[in-house]
Amino acid sequence: MNIFVQELRANLKSLLIWGVIVVLFIALGSSKFSAYAGNPEMLAILGSMPQALLDAFNMRAFNLTTITGFFGVMFTYFALILSIAAAMWGSDIISKEERDKTAEFILTLPVTRSRLVTAKTLAALVNCIGLLFITWGASLVSAASYHPDSTFYHFLRLCMLALFIIQLTFLAIGIFLGCALKRYKLANSVAVSLLLGTYFLSIISSLDKDLEFLKYLSPFKYFDASVLLFESRIDPFSVGLSLAIILLCMVGAYLTYTRKDLYI
Repeated sequence: MNIFVQELRANLKSLLIWGVIVVLFIALGSSKFSAYAGNPEMLAILGSMPQALLDAFNMRAFNLTTITGFFGVMFTYFALILSIAAAMWGSDIISKEERDKTAEFILTLPVTRSRLVTAKTLAALVNCIGLLFITWGASLVSAASYHPDSTFYHFLRLCMLALFIIQLTFLAIGIFLGCALKRYKLANSVAVSLLLGTYFLSIISSLDKDLEFLKYLSPFKYFDASVLLFESRIDPFSVGLSLAIILLCMVGAYLTYTRKDLYI
């Protein structure tokens, strides 16, 4: 429990920084939406853009003159920001003991390595939940002035649930890398590189039907904002696939960390 509390304190500044980034991003997006709101001329401008580009960023599926449609497009960017934070927290919260040369002290405590991973994972999970609620709250505040209907609020709830699952996926991947990699300095960079790689795969998979199979390699494509809006559901297969990745990564994290030779 002391490790859990200590990790919460140690990562509070990071949570606040990411929270500020999210709030500023939403505020900027909301100010941009003011140019689209109720302005069909903006749709004509979008219509002149390359179709492949619109499909890549899922812009054809939504009416950008409505607050619901605008947040549908913003979903991908929310997922990217929150996932980067989750992956960095996951990879850093384990590997930092070797980086900061505190591993020797940590291992002298009367706790097993498994309990250490559990406490740190729970602390990172709390950070992810905190950032998710900051995103949710800032979204509600920014949308309030446009008087959204019940459809928007239901859509936003589904988006937040989908974002949470994506967060958990990349958090688990980050934790696994932090536990498994022998070179602790690589954990953070590999986690972010892997995340960005899967993000670009999600874009590529939208460019051509022959490349659609790539969507199974990217958690960013597991949850389609247009499905969340128009079908009001989360794909059970995508949830199952995400949970499988999370489970495999966490089992791998525990197995590798308990046998790992730590750099002291």
